[in-house]
Amino acid sequence: MSLYPANAAFIKALSSVLPEAALRAPEQRYLEEPRGKWRGKAGIVAAPSTVQDVAAAIRCAAEACVPVVPYGGGTGLVGAQVMPDGPAPLLLSLERMNKIRAIYPEENVVIAEAGATLQSVQEAASEAKRLFPLSIASQGTAQIGGNLATNAGGLNVLRYGNARDLCLGLEAVLPNGDIWHGLTRLRKDNTGYDLRNLLIGSEGTLGVITAAALKLFPRPANTGTAAFVVPNPAAALSLLSLAREQLGETISAFELIHRQGLEFLTERLPDVRQMFAEPPEWSVLIDLGLPAGLDPQAEFETLFARALEADLVSDGLIAQNAAQSQAFWAVRESIPEANRLVGGLSSHDVSLPLSKLAEFIKTTGAALAAHGDYRINCFGHLGDGNLHYNVYPALGKTRESYGDAAAQVQEITHDIAVRLGGSFSAEHGVGRHKVDALEHYGDPTRLAAMRATKNALDPLGIMNPGAVLRTVF
Repeated sequence: MSLYPANAAFIKALSSVLPEAALRAPEQRYLEEPRGKWRGKAGIVAAPSTVQDVAAAIRCAAEACVPVVPYGGGTGLVGAQVMPDGPAPLLLSLERMNKIRAIYPEENVVIAEAGATLQSVQEAASEAKRLFPLSIASQGTAQIGGNLATNAGGLNVLRYGNARDLCLGLEAVLPNGDIWHGLTRLRKDNTGYDLRNLLIGSEGTLGVITAAALKLFPRPANTGTAAFVVPNPAAALSLLSLAREQLGETISAFELIHRQGLEFLTERLPDVRQMFAEPPEWSVLIDLGLPAGLDPQAEFETLFARALEADLVSDGLIAQNAAQSQAFWAVRESIPEANRLVGGLSSHDVSLPLSKLAEFIKTTGAALAAHGDYRINCFGHLGDGNLHYNVYPALGKTRESYGDAAAQVQEITHDIAVRLGGSFSAEHGVGRHKVDALEHYGDPTRLAAMRATKNALDPLGIMNPGAVLRTVF
């Protein structure tokens, strides 16, 4: 089936089914993604305020075979929110569907529309004395619909899981314009195929999420943060094991930080106050959420003493108050911005079995050292096996001086990750950036099933064409 642009005739038809306030000309902010790797196009932007208007817009697009690109907060890093090729699409923004519809503290559930920012959901939970634990750097801008469409991860996956694990039910519009009323608050519902989990992580290619029933949790009575210096990633993993033996599931986050990231902060964001006077080669940042009666300070002191005896740590700092904890996390959360300011050659979002993480870091570092002169910033969510393994030009060199090395660096990194049983895409999704990688590394049977699912739900191919699965225009 051929696709057609959102031209004047389509815009006129769309205007007949949507209120004037829902339509706007494509602005620059809708057509770019954070890393500047792609510039998209759009014939018209629709920003409905109700699920009925979303359905009307999708039906209109289906009748005219116009592609639809769902748009959340625009913070995705793999290009799923921009469409650079093919006919100019309808860009469907969820920004006006931003209400917290209901909150049920006794059930630990909140109902939020897809355009609600992650931060607004966190704040609504906090007002109800509950916790919504999904936490990413862009939470003031990122929207719940986008978080679910990409199955966002972030800092607290170790304890609470990915976005998929935090969702009970969805309301969504399917590619034919039908509304799926699936906002169940049930924890158990074995009634056939799980459409919820099919839409989560589909990056807008199977439908448009318009609202979600999300899990909340009791707020920990006592929280604490500490930074420990470790000799190497293998020691960091042993420290994680030791911490789990002592603290069980009260560990909310366990982040690995390499010296290179701290040096980038010194170079590009010198106002960020770092934890250690001299950046250590490797360190970990740990967050605890404890029940009443347990003291984070005492638990960290016990953990450090045990780890020191086992030669797993050499230094450490324990935050003495909430302000210090926030300052520690500001270091970790500022690393991606410093990375962006430095300008990467090739960035990777990989995951590994925990037992293979140290081997991956050592093997990939050696392979890239043999390949060329690079700086490597390896950091990320060690507790759930997710590393951001980013490669930069050597000091004094520019990206341009490396020619086509970026593709070779990516191939080396992804080959090693997959060979060790890992994934080339951990928490950022496939989007348009990793379509080639999915085709190269993906299991053929799984890819065929994905294509069959896409064809069944979206036979016209209008939903976010070119994202996740290749579309030939």
